[in-house]
Amino acid sequence: MADTEGTATAGWLEKFSSYAKTRKGTILLAEILLSFIVLICYAASQYGGYTAVAIVEMIMATIFFVVYMMELDKSFRVVHWPWTDFFRAATGAALFLITSLICVISGSGDGARIAGGVFGLLAGILYAYDAYTIYLEMKSSRQHTAAPTDAKV
Repeated sequence: MADTEGTATAGWLEKFSSYAKTRKGTILLAEILLSFIVLICYAASQYGGYTAVAIVEMIMATIFFVVYMMELDKSFRVVHWPWTDFFRAATGAALFLITSLICVISGSGDGARIAGGVFGLLAGILYAYDAYTIYLEMKSSRQHTAAPTDAKV
């Protein structure tokens, strides 16, 4: 019993470390880390109303990290994973950029709110980069087939 648990844990850690070394895995880990930093900064500020964006985006990035790490996207084909991931990254970029600009502009006297806004701007840029790379992958993976032509025209 103990050997199977050790093997399962070792297999999971091996999948984690190998996926974390890929470009997509590194981007997702950076998104999780930046969302966590933004969450801490917003929670420490006098007005913590912007924590919802950081919480939701951190959870969504974690879910996609696990799905791609465990290769569940290849077995669960009901969801179109690239489009869902693109939508997650694009909305995350927009929400982080909007809330961060609001916090930086109106956060005078609240250092934690301004710090959260600055880290949120960095997170927004990272999410936008992720959306851009997903878009490029989807664009390059499309296969163009020629339309059938009739010779009897």
